[in-house]
Amino acid sequence: MKPIKLVILLALISSSLSAYAQKAVWDSTFRPATFTIKAEQFKSYKSSSKDIIFLGNSIMANTDWAELLESSNVKNRGISGDISYGILERLKDITDTKPAKIFLLIGINDISRNIPDQQILKNYSKIVSRIRSESPGTKIYLHTLMPVNYTFDKFKNHYGKDEHILFVNEAIRKMADQKMIFVIDLYPHFLDENKRMKVELTHDGLHLTSAGYQVWAKLLREGNYLK
Repeated sequence: MKPIKLVILLALISSSLSAYAQKAVWDSTFRPATFTIKAEQFKSYKSSSKDIIFLGNSIMANTDWAELLESSNVKNRGISGDISYGILERLKDITDTKPAKIFLLIGINDISRNIPDQQILKNYSKIVSRIRSESPGTKIYLHTLMPVNYTFDKFKNHYGKDEHILFVNEAIRKMADQKMIFVIDLYPHFLDENKRMKVELTHDGLHLTSAGYQVWAKLLREGNYLK
């Protein structure tokens, strides 16, 4: 190969590797604007070993779980925009209170921010291990991620990544089986015939309507997960 052609080839390879590296970059330090103030608020609230903690992102945060499930022991600890790294950062505040149960739903914002699937699952494993270590008496419940609906246009970074949702969900199911913890498989109950979130259960293709939360609550009641 002539020197000039070799130089061009190396330049093309270098350019491709650089573009790939830029595409692969993801930020583990991202925290939503309300993260600190919400975490501080949660720390200031009274706690009990009877508490049932609902931990996660905006999908978890956007309802009054105590009202919905008719239980004063249920505490909402969701933060809008949170990712799995945020859960790890504030997890000790939860485990220090030694709650009876933790219900976790996290990961869709990780996917939207291009955090690799395997890294999300590593974080899930760390969360489970830390709960067991820091609060051994706490029962752990993992939710599978819900589908999204790309026919809406508000959360474009979350749409079109169905293969990642499916991959993470299957791994969550296996993790729950291997670690002998509970899994609440939300995904199929929110899915329509076109493999999208049912329109009647969402108002923006990502977050739930009141009807959506009623479906979720029914699953929890029917599974006797709150007793």
